[in-house]
Amino acid sequence: MAEYGDADREPARADGPDVVAGRIADAVDSLTGLWAAAASRASVRLSPHQLRAMRALEDLPGTNLTALAERLDAGLPSVSRLCDRLEAAGLVVRDAAPHNRREVELRLTTHGRHVLAEVARLRNRALAEVLRAMDPDALDALDRSLRAFAEVQKNLPPTK
Repeated sequence: MAEYGDADREPARADGPDVVAGRIADAVDSLTGLWAAAASRASVRLSPHQLRAMRALEDLPGTNLTALAERLDAGLPSVSRLCDRLEAAGLVVRDAAPHNRREVELRLTTHGRHVLAEVARLRNRALAEVLRAMDPDALDALDRSLRAFAEVQKNLPPTK
């Protein structure tokens, strides 16, 4: 039996931003595991650090080691060794910069771009499998929420 005033009550609200932020962090951790498992099935096995470096080079072709180290928030010697391994695997090429022969530009090879595309396909398949198991209304709500999140985040000033 409904209590007096039930019709006048506000609908239940989601938990506050701090609680939701924790849930998002948990979801990201879960996605990271899902994606790492998918990436491990690629024809070339990449460590998470190698994958991050290759994704950065995909976004910023021709970047130098210093800029890549800053982007990855890693030390220059570590990033240099990482690029050595990627180059040895035929995934990255180093070229002298046209404006400064002492500076090295980094680019993905065709093979490197193919491996990244393969990893993306495997990740998307793994994620789609989970999404297909969701209730359609929940999937629609997730889609709307992610779009709203992206829109707000896009308009916020960058954080350092």
